[in-house]
Amino acid sequence: MIVWGGESGLQQTLASGARYDPLTDAWSATSTVNGPERRTGHTAVWTGDEMVVWGGLGYSTTALGTGGRYDPLFDTWAPTSLAGAPSPRGWHSAVWTGSRMIVWGGTQNLGDGASYDPAADAWTAVSTASSPTARTSTARSGPAIG
Repeated sequence: MIVWGGESGLQQTLASGARYDPLTDAWSATSTVNGPERRTGHTAVWTGDEMVVWGGLGYSTTALGTGGRYDPLFDTWAPTSLAGAPSPRGWHSAVWTGSRMIVWGGTQNLGDGASYDPAADAWTAVSTASSPTARTSTARSGPAIG
């Protein structure tokens, strides 16, 4: 299990994380070098090789349109591309399809989204034709994401 960001009990947004190894029942801190800025209300998916973190709310509840990819084998971060990324948002939904992370909805009742291909580090807009009404804090369904 990998944990990144969130809020402390003092409502302080965090830019740190940790990895849990169930075989040793031990935690170790993740690197913060090149990691995403502090955030809460973001999403994360597991690709099978890395964790992709995207969006959320930063300091002073500013919506974020950035993310990062964490490789636990090498304890390294790489930013996600900004080209074609959805508008900044938090409290959105994200699912892993097996090859892409799909982001939808979020703060300010958004009715759009995009899919992210980590192999190509590229975003593609998701069609809004016949899409649901704009919304925030959406429930999600899809393949296992962790």
